[in-house]
Amino acid sequence: MEWQCTGLRWPEATGGPALGWRKGTRVRGSALAYGAEFGFRAAGRRRCSGARGNACPVGAAVPAHSTGGRCPECGRLDRAHSVAADTIPDDPRTYRVYLAWFGTGMVKVGITAEERGAARLREQGAVVFSWLGRGPLMAARRAEEVLRAALGVPDRIPYARKRAVRADLPAEAVRAAELAEMYGKAAALEDGGGWPEALERLPFESVDHAGIFGLGRGAVSGPGRAVTGLADGGAVAGRLVAAAGPDLHLDTGTDGVVVVDTRLMTGWALAAAGAGAGVSVPTVAVGGGAAQDGLF
Repeated sequence: MEWQCTGLRWPEATGGPALGWRKGTRVRGSALAYGAEFGFRAAGRRRCSGARGNACPVGAAVPAHSTGGRCPECGRLDRAHSVAADTIPDDPRTYRVYLAWFGTGMVKVGITAEERGAARLREQGAVVFSWLGRGPLMAARRAEEVLRAALGVPDRIPYARKRAVRADLPAEAVRAAELAEMYGKAAALEDGGGWPEALERLPFESVDHAGIFGLGRGAVSGPGRAVTGLADGGAVAGRLVAAAGPDLHLDTGTDGVVVVDTRLMTGWALAAAGAGAGVSVPTVAVGGGAAQDGLF
């Protein structure tokens, strides 16, 4: 049995990106560094990444272009224990409501378990965020619904839109000001009695992830290309210049900056490839119709 990639992780302890791996019941992570050479070659067939930390019992094959990376049975099991799908309303944990900024005019509301800290925001590729409130799950969910209805703030933004604007972000002060304006509107709803009583409002604090993501130094240039799926023997190699959400941005030289959604890497056994291996898997121009699942 070989080590299977489980995608990009953003551990709360380090804040930086790391690739996850599984081999049976064993798991490990590989920290990634910007400016370093990074390359891999897919081997064999892509297998289901399992659910809830468990391997797929049958090792089912999954399509190369699927960002979910699970067979139908494991997908159902994962959704059956999903807060996002409202399948565990009696969860006793404390939750936090947040506002996340991804680009000009792109602010969303969401919730995450308090114990996870800001890891959820990094997993979504949020360039800036602020906590809004904390409390029981149902109160947090109700606040999310209130903001959607009263302010038109979505709880999901298609991932392709987030990726397309990373190369042209405004200054940090501008990002913070736009988020602060939305926070003020949300807070006004509480002052008017529109919030659940069980939700405690948290003060505005703009947390900017551009540095953690490696953005803001001109490293992410547009338009760029994005990988649409791996294949047996196919290689992706270059210099890691940035990472955000599930994406790795690689400067490949002749092919320019290529984005790899690591959700497409899950379930593959990957072998190391030198920087000169280039890109020998299908790609599409960023914003040009690559498949996205829209979950974030």
